[in-house]
Amino acid sequence: MDRFDAMWAFARVVETGSFTKAAETLHMSRTTVTQLVQQLEARLRVRLLNRTTRKVNVTADGAAYYERVIRLLADMDDAETSLSSAAALPRGRLRVDVPSPFARMVLVPALPAFHARYPDIQLDMGVSDRVVDLIDDNVDCVVRGGELTDLSLMARHIGDLQLGMYAAPDYLARSGVPQHPQELNTPDHHVVAFLWARSGKALSPTMRYRDERVTIQSKYILSVDDGNAYLAAGLAGLGALWLPDYMSREHVATGQLIPLLQQWELDPMPMYVAYPPNRHVSAKLRVFIDWVAQLMEVHAPVAQRKVQ
Repeated sequence: MDRFDAMWAFARVVETGSFTKAAETLHMSRTTVTQLVQQLEARLRVRLLNRTTRKVNVTADGAAYYERVIRLLADMDDAETSLSSAAALPRGRLRVDVPSPFARMVLVPALPAFHARYPDIQLDMGVSDRVVDLIDDNVDCVVRGGELTDLSLMARHIGDLQLGMYAAPDYLARSGVPQHPQELNTPDHHVVAFLWARSGKALSPTMRYRDERVTIQSKYILSVDDGNAYLAAGLAGLGALWLPDYMSREHVATGQLIPLLQQWELDPMPMYVAYPPNRHVSAKLRVFIDWVAQLMEVHAPVAQRKVQ
């Protein structure tokens, strides 16, 4: 038995709750993973997992052993990256998931500089606006906008997206230019709805001016759950929409989008990098998170909170 292979197998079974899922993430057969865990238990003379026909649960001894195993494996991974000056830079495969507009407009254009600095990091980038299960999908970290609802995740607040309301000239020519947010809630107007993946419901932003607040709940003829499709729908004149500065800037400059209700404010959207709990932050993950945070300092720095 390779002790480290057995430790990896055990850790992945704990994290995924399944021998089958653990085998998939480790690119091993289920039989191999099962045998490795059994051999580990035999060597330790302790039952680490309780197995039933439906699920796998970690025992109390297994939970304590898991906490020490993940630290040991992470330390081993870091040690391997510093064996020589040639290997001093972080290296290895990093699995990340990021929103589609952020990937297209911010992250991917900046990647040449990242790879020039860290040539031995291989990025597997999922590009979507869906909710990713970091454990089941075997993802090292995700970049997401909005307040985090899964409080079990570790997260770093990396920026705040400043939002504004916009519409295409064709839409405004047909529906008129709203002078007050309440007009967007009348039959004369509609918005492009963005379906929030966490709830499956359309976002309803609240606009503020001095002491007045108006929540936009207007009708829509199209709802989408992808940021690139959302922007395309707005450009096509299918309704008003709210966008972060980095998505609207180019289209405002070319006249494809017109800013609306500029005296009114929308709360900034926080951006986070989140990663699984109880997971040591490897060198490659640490430098990626730091790099994304530096990138956000240029595009959307963390807002200074007003003292009440």
